[in-house]
Amino acid sequence: MYERKTMEHKGTETLETKRLILRKFALSDTEAAFKNWTSNDNVTKFLRWQTHSDISVTVEYIKYLLGKYDKPDSYDWVITLKETGEPIGSIGAVDIRDELGAAEIGYCIGENWWRQGYTSEALAAVIRFFFEEVGANRVWSEHDVNNPNSGKVMLKCGMKYEGTLRQADRNNTGLCDTAVYGILAKEYNIGV
Repeated sequence: MYERKTMEHKGTETLETKRLILRKFALSDTEAAFKNWTSNDNVTKFLRWQTHSDISVTVEYIKYLLGKYDKPDSYDWVITLKETGEPIGSIGAVDIRDELGAAEIGYCIGENWWRQGYTSEALAAVIRFFFEEVGANRVWSEHDVNNPNSGKVMLKCGMKYEGTLRQADRNNTGLCDTAVYGILAKEYNIGV
């Protein structure tokens, strides 16, 4: 039986992995974000937000994120390469459900960094953070069924496929079927 767990929100704290640093966005990230992912139709094809047609859209988006950082239940990281500091993508909680102790994670990464394990590395760090630091009971993610590589990222991070919701979301391709993956605190192995 599920015991109600209260999450201890900590906000967007800096997370470090072998090759990455996940940190708060800064306005100085605008040019790299626009160049590396927000302006690329291939990156945004299966996302809920439209490709940024102009750098001013990316500026406004980052300003929006900066305004949320004072809220302890706001989690929005820029994914940067540890070696160079270059921003290559973003990851964050797109839905927090305190009554369930649950967080939905969304992510995107620039096309130049696809299939190199960076997204899995970032997602694993965020999952660890939510279970070990925030005290979540459940972490989940969803993807358009036409984007199976995103599901591979989720599986690599220990999430389990939970089902497909038919025409349950809308992205830049229109209405889409959504595959749902999740992991529970009791399934997560701390220290692994």
